This record gives sequence, structure tokens and C-alpha cells, in this order.
Amino acid sequence: MNPFPLAAPERRTLRQALACATIAGLAAILLLALSGWFLTGAAIAGASGAVAAAAFNYLIPSAAIRGLAILRTGGRYGERLLSHQAALTAMADLRGRLFGKLAAQDSRTAPDLASGDASARLIGDIEALEDLVVRRPSRPASLAAACFAVALVALAGWKAALALTLLLAVLPPLLTLAARRLTAGPAAEAAEALGALRTAFVDYAAARPEIIAYGLAPRVADTIAELSRPLDRARAALARGDGAVAGLLAGYGALTAAIVFALSDASAPIRALALLASAASVEAMAAFARTALRQASVEQGLARLATLAELPGALVAAPAPETVARPIRLGSHMLVPGARVAITGASGTGKTRLIEALAGLRAPVHSLALDGTPIAQCSADALRRQCALAPQDAVLIAGSIADNLRVARPGITEAAMWEALHTACLDTAVRAMPAGLETSLTEAGGTLSGGERKRLSLARALLAGRPWLLLDEPSEGLDASTEAELVRRVEAWLQSTGAGLVLVSHRPAPLALATTTRIDIAAIGQ
Repeated sequence: MNPFPLAAPERRTLRQALACATIAGLAAILLLALSGWFLTGAAIAGASGAVAAAAFNYLIPSAAIRGLAILRTGGRYGERLLSHQAALTAMADLRGRLFGKLAAQDSRTAPDLASGDASARLIGDIEALEDLVVRRPSRPASLAAACFAVALVALAGWKAALALTLLLAVLPPLLTLAARRLTAGPAAEAAEALGALRTAFVDYAAARPEIIAYGLAPRVADTIAELSRPLDRARAALARGDGAVAGLLAGYGALTAAIVFALSDASAPIRALALLASAASVEAMAAFARTALRQASVEQGLARLATLAELPGALVAAPAPETVARPIRLGSHMLVPGARVAITGASGTGKTRLIEALAGLRAPVHSLALDGTPIAQCSADALRRQCALAPQDAVLIAGSIADNLRVARPGITEAAMWEALHTACLDTAVRAMPAGLETSLTEAGGTLSGGERKRLSLARALLAGRPWLLLDEPSEGLDASTEAELVRRVEAWLQSTGAGLVLVSHRPAPLALATTTRIDIAAIGQ
């Protein structure tokens, strides 16, 4: 059973596709049957002499054959067009809904799902489900064509019709059994191997500068090749299974045609009609073979997609920033709205972990509270409405500079973007770019340097307009003069907005922003 039902418009489109598939199937059966009757009848008429040949009406059968060929082609085109339209529309909607499920998760409690594995589910697994939708109209259409073929074969005798009925009834379970035995294992192996391979690709793509710098490309290529081998073996096994089922179907068709021909007791033209109709009916049942071959992969995809669909929550509009600041408690230190503090301590003592906990990104390990409520009990949305984070490792999205700034909140104007970029000491560099705000970036920042990526992340945090600004090493990678100017502009922004500040920095210059106090991380209890 499909746990992802189609919407009404897609179901309506599939019904239209079913009608086209049925027309194509019936036309294909009648086309071959009529061709067999016509060729045999014409041969007999020709052998009977000139008078019989002249009396034989070949115009109407010829026109019917051509008309049926056109009808079959048109029906198949309509089926493909409509079924793919329904599938692509439905799968686009499903991808959006499942991505919304992922995006709605609280990162502190969300399941550990690597980005490569997530992409495998949202791309490869949904493609398997798409295949299921595309093939849905073909099975009932095949049954209708098979019934029509039995009716035509009945013209050649009840024994032939009964034999064809029994042979066609046995074929679907036979195909399903053969396909399952040949493809179930390889389909599971292929799904697992593809997820592992995509995860590795994502991880190595993120580390490509280091891979190039340290000459690790040959080693990475060998690792990728090693990870590809299980996928290649699984796909080769699936291809062999496909060939075996195709061979089974061809042999079954020849056997069926021979049995029907042997049991027919009508005239030669009718026997020829029955022969080709029975062969066409087995060919029509190929839809069951294709479905059976893909069923194992579809089941694997459905199982993996179900884990995403079962995630709690749904994507909602971004929370509006709160205008009223709430006090934050760090251990025994109470920070009133507008306070500016620096968290100090040696590297590796948990300063970044504390900052990310305040932002709602990670579970807290320190004694933290928002307006008297322990951080662990606050929802991620409640924390995001209060805090805007410029992290140590700037995370950008694939898109333009403007796209990355719009992430902060809806309705940001271009003027506000330039103002934030000015505060982050990045406006001059962006104005010098040919495309300006529309300069395209990759997830890794494209041509932006590390310092520019951090300042773009800072501008985004400023645009969020939250009561508390969380800065983690904001001047890392900057020269002294740029750092001094950045500190001066951020100081002016804090004074004008009255926002509070929680700062982590190993460099002395940004610490001047912490006008309230400095707190050693060791003084904040667990």
C-alpha cells in the first residue's frame, strides 16, 4: 500500500492516463489480430485464383490496420504524457513536504541523518516512488487488453480461449515471484550503497580545498571507487534480473502462442488471428513484469521515505523576532536585556557549544536559562525569536548574496541589505562585484574568502533584528585595520539598536564590545 496518496488533481490525471493506456492496449491487440487474419486471408485468396483475389476486400482491413496503428501510438503517447505529468507534479509536492519535515526538526533532538543520505531519500527514493505512479495506469490497462484478447481467441474455439485465460492468470504471480527472487536483495544493497556514496560525496566536496592542498585526491578517488563497487555490483545484479525476466516473458509468449494455435479449431485466418492475439496479450502483460522488477526498489524507497514522513512537526512560517528582550542566565550570572558579555576560556572548553545552545542549535551542557526557563525546556523557536547567531563556521546557501541575506527574515529591502553589509565591512567588496547583490555563491561561499563569508554571516545576523546578538569569533581571518573598523561599526549598531551581545573571541579587539562583563566558561556550571 502506498503511504503517500495522490491529491485529487493527480488522481484525475491518472484516470485520463488509464483511459489512454486502455485504448492503446486494445488497439495493439486488435492490430496484431487483424493483421494475422488479413495476411492469412489475403494469402489464401491469392492462392485460390484471380477471381478470389479480385473479390477479396483488402481496402477496409488495410485502413483499419493503419487506423489502429495510429490509435495505439496516440494512446501510448497520451499515457506517457499524462502519467508523467501526474507523477512529476505529485513528487514535487512530496519533496517539498518531506523537506519541510526535515527543516522543521529541532536540531537538538532531530535524528542523525547525514546530508548525503537525506539527498538520497529526497532524490533517489522519490524517483522510485515516481516510477510506481508512472506505471499505475498500465496494469489495469493490461488486464483490459488481456480480456479483449481472450474474447478474440474465443472465435477460434473455447479450448484455446480457456487455455489463454489460464496462462494469462498464472503469468502475473509467476513474474512477481521471479522478479522478487532476482531483485529483492540487489535492490536493498543498491539503496544502502547509494546512500553511503552520496554521503561520502557531500563530505568530500565540503573538504575539497584541503583535499587539493594536501594532495589527497588519489586517495579520495580510491575511496570513492571502493564505495562505488557495491552499488555497481547491485545494479549489475538488477540488470541481470531484468534480462532474465524479459527472457521468461519472451519464452512464455512463444509457449502461449503455440498452445493457443494447437487448440484452435477454426479456419486458417481465424487461427492466425488467435495466434497473434495471444502473443500480443502476453506482450501486454509486460507491464506486470516491469512493475515486478521495480517493486523491490520501490519498497526500499517507500521504507526509507516513511522514516522522513514519520518525523514529528511540519514546516511553518519563520518565527517573527520578538521586540521585547528576555533576560538570559549563564550559570549564576544574570544578563539583563541589552547587556554585553564576553565568554572567555581556553580552546576546547565549550564556548561554541554554549553559544549554539543559546541559539537553539545544540543541547546545552551548561547551566543556561531564558527568562527563568532552562534552555533545554525552551523550544527552538523561542530561542530563535530572541537570538541571532553569526557562527564561527559561516553556513551559506547556494544562491546569490541577496538570497543569503534574505534568510534572516522576510521582507528585507535592498537598502537594509546594504546597511547590514556596511556594518559588516563587506559593502565595498560586494559593490565591486559585477553582479553586486546578485553574485552567485555555492554552499561553500564560492569566491568569497573565509573572512568575507564570516562577515556575510554577520550581516545576516544583524538583519534578523533579534534582541540578542551571538557572535562566535567574528573577526577571525581579518587584518588588524579591517578588524578595528568592524568593531567600531558593530559598536555603533549595538548602541543604535540596544541589542544585547554574547561574544566569544580569542582576539582582543572584539572584546571591547563586551562593555558589561567577561565570564570565564569555567564559572558557568554544568
